[in-house]
Amino acid sequence: MQIYNALLEAGAGTQQTPAGGGLVTIIMLVIMLVVFYFFMIRPQKKQEKETAEMRNNLQVGDEITTIGGIIGKIVSIKEETIMIETGKEKTKIRLLKTAVRNVDVKAEDAEND
Repeated sequence: MQIYNALLEAGAGTQQTPAGGGLVTIIMLVIMLVVFYFFMIRPQKKQEKETAEMRNNLQVGDEITTIGGIIGKIVSIKEETIMIETGKEKTKIRLLKTAVRNVDVKAEDAEND
């Protein structure tokens, strides 16, 4: 039993933590958060801003593609909805502006061609 107690006392003195260990951990955590912000959050916010701007600048005559893959030409625009015309039969579909994925051909470009 005396040998066991002696080994415990000898081992207890060797496991001391460095004085600045907590500070280094906090600094590393802050650096990881900054990197996470610049590589993940900031680009996503920028993409959301560009998408919102594109949807707010829709014009009658723009050819668009929806999130569901429907391709059509805008024939009317209201506050939160648009009416598109698609297909040979000129089928009209009413959609939310948030359903627009991208503008394929702007109205000005279609007129110039």
